[in-house]
Amino acid sequence: MNRRRSNKGLPSKEQVMEFIRTSEVPVGKREIAKHFRLTAQDKILLKALLKDMAEEGLIDGRKSAYHRMGGVPKVTVLRVVDIEGGEAIAIPDSWQPDDGAPPPRLRVLEKKGRFAALRKGDRVLARTEEAGRGMVAHPMKKLPARENSLLGVIEMDNAGGVWLAPVDKRIRNSSRVSDRGQAEEGQLVLAEPVGRGARATVKVVEVLGDPLAPRSYSLIAIHKHGIPSVFPEEAIGEAQAAAKLPLSEDKREDLRHLPIVAIDPADARDHDDAIWAEPDDKGGFRAVVAIADVSFYVRPGGDLDREARKRGNSVYFPDRVVPMLPEVLSADVCSLKEGVDRAAMACHLMIAPDGKITDWRFTRALVRIAKVIAYEDAQAIIDEQSDPVRVERSRDTAAGVSTALDANGLAGALQNLWAAWKLLAAARDARDPLELDLPERRVVLDAKGRIADIVVRERLDAHRVVEDFMISANVAAAKALESKASPVVYRVHEPPTRDKLIALRDYFDSIGKKLALGQVITPGLFNRMLKDIADPGEKALVMEAVLRSQTQAYYGPKNAGHFGLALGSYAHFTSPIRRYSDLLVHRALVDTFGLEQPAPKGAIPDKSGLAEQDRADLSKITDAISQTERRAMEAERDTIDRYVAAWLSGKVGEVFRTRITGVQKFGFFATIVDLGGDGLVPVSTLGREYFSHDEGGHRLVGEGSGTVYAVGDMLELRLAEANPLTGALKFELPEGGYGGQRVEPRGKRPEKKVRPKRDHQGKHQVGQRGRPGNIRHQGRGKKK
Repeated sequence: MNRRRSNKGLPSKEQVMEFIRTSEVPVGKREIAKHFRLTAQDKILLKALLKDMAEEGLIDGRKSAYHRMGGVPKVTVLRVVDIEGGEAIAIPDSWQPDDGAPPPRLRVLEKKGRFAALRKGDRVLARTEEAGRGMVAHPMKKLPARENSLLGVIEMDNAGGVWLAPVDKRIRNSSRVSDRGQAEEGQLVLAEPVGRGARATVKVVEVLGDPLAPRSYSLIAIHKHGIPSVFPEEAIGEAQAAAKLPLSEDKREDLRHLPIVAIDPADARDHDDAIWAEPDDKGGFRAVVAIADVSFYVRPGGDLDREARKRGNSVYFPDRVVPMLPEVLSADVCSLKEGVDRAAMACHLMIAPDGKITDWRFTRALVRIAKVIAYEDAQAIIDEQSDPVRVERSRDTAAGVSTALDANGLAGALQNLWAAWKLLAAARDARDPLELDLPERRVVLDAKGRIADIVVRERLDAHRVVEDFMISANVAAAKALESKASPVVYRVHEPPTRDKLIALRDYFDSIGKKLALGQVITPGLFNRMLKDIADPGEKALVMEAVLRSQTQAYYGPKNAGHFGLALGSYAHFTSPIRRYSDLLVHRALVDTFGLEQPAPKGAIPDKSGLAEQDRADLSKITDAISQTERRAMEAERDTIDRYVAAWLSGKVGEVFRTRITGVQKFGFFATIVDLGGDGLVPVSTLGREYFSHDEGGHRLVGEGSGTVYAVGDMLELRLAEANPLTGALKFELPEGGYGGQRVEPRGKRPEKKVRPKRDHQGKHQVGQRGRPGNIRHQGRGKKK
């Protein structure tokens, strides 16, 4: 401990240096003044003294933490840069010596059991000290990853300057790189801001490799959106312990005799759900929806649960999945695999002849899935069964995909599911939920991860069968919990707000359609409006407008119904492997219906029902998982956009059939029909006349020619640019054509007028950032 000296005026430079060197705590101006018992006047002089010492190179640091120039503070933030012989090696997280000296490397002396083993990139607050073999660090606290990291590509200008060109198309400017580490030109890197104001730069903290490699597109999205992608060792350890939990046959309903079938995508990474049905003696059906019993393995209060809650959901990319749970659970023990005993939460349903669910019950069960089958294979078997001439071929198809069931058994199980579904579909039609035909793009990759094709997913009856069984189970879960006044995590989709309805009405007025706001707005109202439109272009136009009017669904403890599905009560119960919301519903069902199964002491947390803190305040966690869901949706959409842009980058100059999806005063956005990929057509490329922005009508109108570009219009456009790094596309009109519709010029001048410009608004070409060199990349770090 340092003794406090008597007040003898301003200390010498040597005395200040000695105090900084020997202090056991971070030293700032306040600590120096306190230690030397300085008067108010002396404190003013101290400021000048410290400034002089900094200019002389004696000390470095800000007023809150001075240290010797070239040295390391006693307490500082370190970043792990390497693992040598099982020992973490770290450097100061903020290292900016005036002489350009390299940062010192410190051995991190970890205490077993205090933290998870440190990995490259981890940040820790640590106490440092000199040791025989150099400096060492004693971790005090593990710090969260920086949220302001930047992802970009290293570029060089003609003067030798290094720049970071961002891969986020919302960021228009490149950043000067003050420290590129081992990064080379053209490489994708993760960087962090350094400094502020005019002197702000970035430093490279991790080299990710080739930005145009097939697996880079999802990696960009993971970093950009801050999606946790590495499980802490504590969570993995708890998952491994949970995976060994015995399935007590005497504590579970044994459903292994039922031919339960899981119908999933052919490339499914996990299997949450499986279904079974058979006719009853009243013209209806008995059915079981078996869902993976994740709550048995993931219990509140543990490290595994904390990590799952932080993630909120799994994130699915064309080349990988970032799971909510470690793979030992998500892809193995929890997944309902064929022919293997699995723990399940069973929802028993009674389906009446009119398709309504008249009764339900929930149990913890033991199941053995009879068959995991792809949607397409299940549909093929059903289609062939409807044609007597093709029944033998159907048996051959079934035999080719069946293992636990013989060909006839599988076909029979599927026929029962389809017959029960027809009842559920009739009830659904009577409910009249919102029906929007929104195509979903699917990226097909080859064995090397390269794009083989981009297709629109085919919508089969098999998809609708599974969907309607899942909706029925979700409704049953919500109503079962409501019947016992238990907490419910609702899936809420509120009706359109009045402001959105007014905007929709104004838009309909502009295209000659009517929407009376005095009537009750229901999903069926929109369905009837769409059904009456025969022209595909006009239907797409109205569908886009209806979609824009909808509110965003979210999770919450207060019920406000589900407008889109036309349901009064709705919860998510059927996907607990990939959604934390469903796990919470399972836990509530465990509590409500006395389904608790304690874990052996010391293995994992004992209780599998709702945690008391969640029960007391569900809104806190539902707000959080609503945010993680939006994060995942944005990341998945961004990645698809990058794949589409990469696919199209070899087709620049070709003409595509497109549909206008958005209009702004600076131009309009169009999407390639049957493929996707939004691209901008700048107003500056539409000719020399003035174009006015009709905001209410979502269109641009040429004042001289009367040419109109409106949302929903179909037109031929040439692909001008495709940037895989940002996912941005740019279109232009084909030579010699205007592409739009013509209307007679109005007597009244539209409100907003846009003059053609010679700029590059909306252009997101890497390198076009208005800085020295103006390098324009067309490939991997190449200059042009």
